Amino acid sequence: MSETRLLALVLVFAPLSLLSFGGGQAIVADMQHQVVDVRHWLTGPQFADLFALSRAAPGPSTLIAALIGWQMAGFFGAVVATLAIYIPSSFVVYGAVRWWHAAAASPWRGAFERGLTPVAVGLVFAGAYAVLQAAHVNALQIVTTIVVAGLLIYGRVGIYLIMAVTALAYGLLQFL
Repeated sequence: MSETRLLALVLVFAPLSLLSFGGGQAIVADMQHQVVDVRHWLTGPQFADLFALSRAAPGPSTLIAALIGWQMAGFFGAVVATLAIYIPSSFVVYGAVRWWHAAAASPWRGAFERGLTPVAVGLVFAGAYAVLQAAHVNALQIVTTIVVAGLLIYGRVGIYLIMAVTALAYGLLQFL
């Protein structure tokens, strides 16, 4: 195990921790950029696989940091990456909560809240876009996802019927 790799994990994840307004989803785009484009620790598909695994597993969305740390430096890499992604933001949240309760009547509190909302939403969408790019998603997959999401949200169609129709359509497209 190399101390240089552990330090590199801290240098990537600690600053991302401080930017995680809106939760772990808000930093996925920057994390993908650092890990894939800048540091070349993972390929785009590897990052997409780790992202999918982190989302499928129970726990916080920043579990991906531990998975990347594990890939880079084994057990100690996972521990270091996890601490680097949680500790800096925890101190910021602690200070922000103390200020939030102390400044209940302050006009700055409302302005701060209104200003951070679009930032958090934009960061979440940037993260989704980065994962789609890393996974090399095509237009058919995007359209299928949108249609299925629409059916699940607005339709009265069961999930098993949607899965069967989607699998059949995919199978038919393989022969075209």
